[in-house]
Amino acid sequence: MEVTSKDIQAFLMTVEDKRKDDVLTLINMGKRLTKKEPKMWGTMVGFGKVHYRYKTGHEGDMFLFGFANRKQALTLYMSYDINQFDELKGLGTYKTGKGCLYIKKLSDINLDVLEKLIVKATNQLKNSDMITVVE
Repeated sequence: MEVTSKDIQAFLMTVEDKRKDDVLTLINMGKRLTKKEPKMWGTMVGFGKVHYRYKTGHEGDMFLFGFANRKQALTLYMSYDINQFDELKGLGTYKTGKGCLYIKKLSDINLDVLEKLIVKATNQLKNSDMITVVE
């Protein structure tokens, strides 16, 4: 995955009105928690940059925390295995994939719990032996 030249403001112009406040909240939360400015990674908004290398030798770059505004839900990326975190119990209404958290709208969840989850997951990534923080 690589950072693209697409501008965050141009991306925000494409976000439907009913979801714009949620997207802006996630951008502000990401900036505050990661201390990084948002950048577009294709259609995803990402904060920070890490290089990963699996034991198999596969390697690449990705963001430390990011999200995508998908038709069905906001998709948050913050871990290789999101289901390992106890914080999910107090989060609210969501679905998970392997490393993704799917949220229809931020009013469905507890934002304080989400912040704790993001901090815990990103700290875990930063301390992983598979990860090198690039920026």
